[in-house]
Amino acid sequence: MDRPTLGIVGLGKIARDQHVPAIAATGLFRLAAMVSPDGTGHDEVPTFCSQAEMLAAFPGLCAVALCTPPAVRQALAVEAFRAGKHVLIEKPPAATLTELRVLIDEAESAGRTLFAAWHSRFNAAVEETRRRLAGSSVRHVAVTWKEDVRRWHPGQDWIFAAGGFGVFDPGINALSILTDILPGPVVVRAAELSVPANRDTPIAATLTMEGAAGSGVGTVTAAFDFLQQGEQTWSIAIETDGGQLDLTHGGTRLSVDGEPVLAEPDSEYQRIYRRFHRLIADGASDVDARPLQLVADACLVGRWRTTDAFHW
Repeated sequence: MDRPTLGIVGLGKIARDQHVPAIAATGLFRLAAMVSPDGTGHDEVPTFCSQAEMLAAFPGLCAVALCTPPAVRQALAVEAFRAGKHVLIEKPPAATLTELRVLIDEAESAGRTLFAAWHSRFNAAVEETRRRLAGSSVRHVAVTWKEDVRRWHPGQDWIFAAGGFGVFDPGINALSILTDILPGPVVVRAAELSVPANRDTPIAATLTMEGAAGSGVGTVTAAFDFLQQGEQTWSIAIETDGGQLDLTHGGTRLSVDGEPVLAEPDSEYQRIYRRFHRLIADGASDVDARPLQLVADACLVGRWRTTDAFHW
């Protein structure tokens, strides 16, 4: 397959820090255009104020990568599919499960690839953990995912607006790893969601889960916090019948019974673009709704409490 052309829609931090360098590093796509609401972008690539303008200017564009906030992704993806484009969507792939179902149907109707890219899964340590857990009995899992929203999303009010996910924007990365590595499904039994008095979405959350009947998985707890200062914590501790596995640093490092097993630099987005290229070549899609389902379930069964107002 010739090198396909691709346009990036949404030029925020994740697009600039991860997508643009990964596209350049892999060399599998030719970055042909960008979309930024204010029209500012890359010096060497045409930048448009809307996806519609980009698609009109580049009718032969092969694919788009949607890096916008989740609330607007459905409309953009549908527009791209109906223009005959393949679509890669940043996590979370949609604001609701119904929206995601619509996108799956649109991709099938258009005969185009839909890739919901759960980026944290594309670390080698995650793959190795999944391999080691296959067929194991998992007694307990403790997820600790705590980071500083002021460092990673400075001034981005959309993340605390309805549909912005709040602390679940990073927390869903942990849930995407969890659903990928465990030998069976988990069910949310309880949750506590802390929402600032002046915001719409949680700034902290705790989840209590357990393996579904016959899953081989015991209890699972998760603690998410958007106000962590100092060292940031992205870890999953797994107690099995054969020992302890610790997946840390966002899924890039694995230790077994305290001994380091695997650690490598962050290269997950390069793997994402290799996967997207292969999916297009094979005429296939890759969409997993389970992480989004767990967030939705936490919101359904959780207790909501108001906490101190949040200001940047």
